[in-house]
Amino acid sequence: MFLFGQKIFLRALEPSDVELLYQWENDPEIWQISQTLTPYSKYTLKQFVDSAQEDIFSAKQVRFMINILNTKQTVGILDVFDIDFLNSRAGIGILIDKNFRNQEFGTEAIELAVTYLFNTLHLHQVYCNIVSNNTISLKLFEKCGFSVIGIKKEWRKTQHGFEDVLMLQRIINPK
Repeated sequence: MFLFGQKIFLRALEPSDVELLYQWENDPEIWQISQTLTPYSKYTLKQFVDSAQEDIFSAKQVRFMINILNTKQTVGILDVFDIDFLNSRAGIGILIDKNFRNQEFGTEAIELAVTYLFNTLHLHQVYCNIVSNNTISLKLFEKCGFSVIGIKKEWRKTQHGFEDVLMLQRIINPK
């Protein structure tokens, strides 16, 4: 499956993505955001890619690789998780490779995903959780129409203490 935008397209994970996932998932800078505690093996990531082919209705999640249209280069990954068809909502998260940030790829990827979730899956809302000091992600999601709806106080433990997590939400047609 492909979702096309002006600069990028979203596609399903492929076995050839394991090497890139291995690089991202084992980057200590990303661990701070993802709260990863141990490295991932290539074997584990291969199983992850294989399981990503499950039916969206049974897996309750879908993952997209973010590729540049004209070069086909993979620049990030977008996860849709906790898909709740009964209550018509899902969570969303994104990672853009540090070499490709600030080029509007994240904005376009989120917009493509939200359009897919609202128009194809007929969801009513999408949400995300962002650590309060992650101003780059906060600006990105606000630019994409998400609003802060709450704060989880001292939600994440770090080596420097506890951090608040902001809850953001985008509703298809807010009342």
